[in-house]
Amino acid sequence: MIAWPTATEWSVVALSLKVSVLAVALTLPVAYALAWLLARRRFPGRVLLDAAVHLPLVLPPVVTGWVLLLLFGRTGPLGHWLEQTTGLVLVFRGTGAALAAAVMALPLMVRAMRLSIEAVDRRLVGAARTLGATPWRAFLTVTLPLSLPGVMAGTMLGFARSLGEFGATITFASNIPGETRTLPLAIYSGLQVPGAESEVTRLAIISVLLSVAALLASEWLVRRSHGRRAHVL
Repeated sequence: MIAWPTATEWSVVALSLKVSVLAVALTLPVAYALAWLLARRRFPGRVLLDAAVHLPLVLPPVVTGWVLLLLFGRTGPLGHWLEQTTGLVLVFRGTGAALAAAVMALPLMVRAMRLSIEAVDRRLVGAARTLGATPWRAFLTVTLPLSLPGVMAGTMLGFARSLGEFGATITFASNIPGETRTLPLAIYSGLQVPGAESEVTRLAIISVLLSVAALLASEWLVRRSHGRRAHVL
């Protein structure tokens, strides 16, 4: 029989949720802006931007973590600038784990949101403009509400991806108990210890339950906003 999770295991769950929520919160506005730009605008370099956004999806996560280490490490250009100007250190910190999770979640969030924005009929936006709406008001009253299912789907996918992030996190933020040891890293650490199968099983079950809960919550929110026939995926 599987015992109830220990206080240490609950602290791992709490840290994972904190990192995932922070990652999604940081990524959401950036992902939507990129999705709108790729869906609605044609400009030189659009293909390159699209490829850059989706690179974390096809690169080994360890490579992504290594690139983050080069850029945001204490001697990296962005990491050094952040430390000098704000005192913020990302490498080997919980904020670094959130950054790694955010980068890995970005392609999935952009993809879902972009498909939803492309599905919005441009004639509806044109009609709003004809009736006197400014571009910003037309976006707020037409494009954003109609693309909301994609935003929720992207948020759900980003949360689930952040929750399961391993390679980039362990490379950039390491595996520090209480600081960067999220659920996947805790499971990996448990697998290295003989006799820790019960701990690994409990953490794995919690991971599955959290993922299912995220899916059900997103489905409920979409149906509440757009009716019973709407679906998040």
